[in-house]
Amino acid sequence: MSRSSDVRAVAVELYLLPVTTRVPLKFGTSVVQQVSVARVKVCVEDRRGNPAEGWGETPLSVAWGWPSDCDYGERQARVESLARVLTKAWVDFGEYGHPLELGQAFLRHELPRLLREHNHAHPGAEGMPWLAALITSSAFDLALHDAFGQLHQKPVYALYGEDWLGSDLGNFLEPASGCAVASFHGLRPDVFLVPQPAQHLPAWHLVGGLDPLSPADLSGDEPRDGYPVLLADWIARDGLKCLKIKLRGNDPEWDHARMVEVGRLGLACGVEWFSADFNCTAPDAAAVNDALDRLLREAPDVFARLLYVEQPFPYDLHANAWDVRSVSARKPLFMDESAHDWEMIRMGRDLGWSGVALKTCKTQTGAILSACWAKAHGMPLMVQDLTNPMLSMMPHVQLAAQVGTIMGVETNAPQFYPEASKPEAEIHPRLYRRENGVVSLETLGPIGFGYRLGEICRELPPPAAIAG
Repeated sequence: MSRSSDVRAVAVELYLLPVTTRVPLKFGTSVVQQVSVARVKVCVEDRRGNPAEGWGETPLSVAWGWPSDCDYGERQARVESLARVLTKAWVDFGEYGHPLELGQAFLRHELPRLLREHNHAHPGAEGMPWLAALITSSAFDLALHDAFGQLHQKPVYALYGEDWLGSDLGNFLEPASGCAVASFHGLRPDVFLVPQPAQHLPAWHLVGGLDPLSPADLSGDEPRDGYPVLLADWIARDGLKCLKIKLRGNDPEWDHARMVEVGRLGLACGVEWFSADFNCTAPDAAAVNDALDRLLREAPDVFARLLYVEQPFPYDLHANAWDVRSVSARKPLFMDESAHDWEMIRMGRDLGWSGVALKTCKTQTGAILSACWAKAHGMPLMVQDLTNPMLSMMPHVQLAAQVGTIMGVETNAPQFYPEASKPEAEIHPRLYRRENGVVSLETLGPIGFGYRLGEICRELPPPAAIAG
């Protein structure tokens, strides 16, 4: 159903901002020391010709979205190249609609075609996976949602109801058999949002595979920049209560020792909750069961505080359709890399996954629709970080506040590149600096994603691509 409030993209600008980590970030088999952040401006107009502009931003984390033995620089160049293609593609798209309608249509019809063409243009090279394409597309999608809020001078999350969205969720989603929600027809996303979103969220701190835990782990090459290095110092400075522990997945002795050491250290410092992230590297469900059973036997105090387990298995569920009920019987098991969209979440639920870890880097559109489907089916939610700095932090934490999670939100950009967000932190200090174990959303503005962009003194480089 068309509405006068519907918009289309008429001009797009892409900026690429390089960011270097202060310390290496290791997860799975990858070590990240630099990343390119895509910042996008999307100019829209409604059916009456009224204009507005919105902004979106996502780290193009190929280490997470495109794990491979291929050269990191080549993969980075490929996703940046696709971002340039998307800059023109969004203007060429030309359709009117609500951002959710436009975003879903682009994801279903345009992005798969563009990815095929992009991979075809690189014969002999490894094909870019869908997850990397989603990451590359997400900044454009976020900017479209922000622009809609800017046009109507309202928060993004106030625009997901019937007054603004012509299509109901029945146009996007299908319930699983036996679901308490017999049909999504007549429902809009607003019914699945938290009525009174929290303004303070518990902050999860990521313990990377290379993070030093004790003075004996120090090499002497650590930065002396005023930020903590040792885990205990981070816990003390930020009042942390939640630790996410990165594991290798294919090294059970190392993983067990790491869980126990981090767990005992954390408990001694007042930490209340842990999560374990295998980053798709566990060989099978039995290996994870063995790890959990051993932790229960040898460190029951740590096991008791293990809130959930995140994505132990390869994320391609079609190629790895493993029954994981034995794992989720031990601890809640959350999809992350596998949760591309609501259809993959439906498949995961059938295989025994417990919950879903959402990320804005898979598009705001996809995150909202996935949250609606998961909540309708009783699946608990988390919102996970892609080490989101600068503008990308703000939609990230808002998603957590608006959809409701089992425990706060992951925030690790303040650990790995705090200086990257310095201009934004001038306006939103308690969002980029965790205090008393939480981040604060109180300074976010009332329009769009609440960036308050006009108050942030950041000089952008020349655009990497312009269209329209």
